[in-house]
Amino acid sequence: MTSPAATTATATTTAVSTAVSTAFEATQLSYSDDGAALTFTVGGQQIAKYTYQPTDDQYESPRPFFHPVTTLAGDEVTISRPWDHVWHKGLSWALPNVGDHNFWGGATYTRATGYANLDNNGAMAHEAFTAIDASGAGITASESLRWSGQDGRPLIAEQRRFNIRLLDVPGVPAGGWALLFETTMSNMSGAEIGIGSPTTEGRDNAGYGGLFWRGPRSFTGGEFRSGQGTGTDEFMGTRSPWIAFTGQHDGSCRSSTVLFAEDGSNPGAPNQWFARSSMFACLGSAPFFSEVVPLREGQPITYRYAVVIADGSLDGDSAAALADAARAALESWS
Repeated sequence: MTSPAATTATATTTAVSTAVSTAFEATQLSYSDDGAALTFTVGGQQIAKYTYQPTDDQYESPRPFFHPVTTLAGDEVTISRPWDHVWHKGLSWALPNVGDHNFWGGATYTRATGYANLDNNGAMAHEAFTAIDASGAGITASESLRWSGQDGRPLIAEQRRFNIRLLDVPGVPAGGWALLFETTMSNMSGAEIGIGSPTTEGRDNAGYGGLFWRGPRSFTGGEFRSGQGTGTDEFMGTRSPWIAFTGQHDGSCRSSTVLFAEDGSNPGAPNQWFARSSMFACLGSAPFFSEVVPLREGQPITYRYAVVIADGSLDGDSAAALADAARAALESWS
């Protein structure tokens, strides 16, 4: 016997699957550039916007970011400039403790000061797209950036690449799409730079910094899943090759899942995850969570991740299948 709740769930799943199927039928993945942001669409429906010329205040550590990011069914899974942390920008590469500099935004936590406004908020400035290639799987954008301190002194040269592609995964009816992300950071400051976190400065369980995602308000209280099982805030600081978060949307009342997978070649892999369900939903790679990583001149550091955006919730098997597909995409992306 089917309960009313089960009937509603089935109807919702069917609606999502229909919307996603329609999106997959219109398989044309394209982009446009307005001089400040790249916008990516599938069959004419926007799924991601990458702002590479932000106009944020210096206190927010201006940097490129992805927002809005949506599922193929059109549900938005990011928030930008939330009132509680205006420096949170959808999905972005952001680091709070880079030597004496802050490339995260807001106050800086140090062992000597606690949280304090130290006038040290730097900026990651877009220099150029060296290539935007749509000839292979998906669309790959290659970008050069220069990181400067608040005084304008250049500190880090970054070569960044990201790829947006559709994923059709057996056993995962809704499928999804993936953002593959790669960053190579080179020290140009003239001195060694230690990259850490508030935890390396003495604040317990606050090792944020890396590829960081902030979810919409309605995702608060959602569920994490990895190969270790399911839960909420107990996933903070855990290590695993992949981790997923499922939340529910206001309005549509549908669920969406954001899954992070790490490239096994990353330094220190598997990294710890900065994972929070209560207060607000967020998830980030955190390769500097517990240990300061030295960035030395002539010794660039590279990190690679896949972020999958999927409609609906995932059980253990489908989550693992999606993670496998994400890691396979990373391995094949050259």
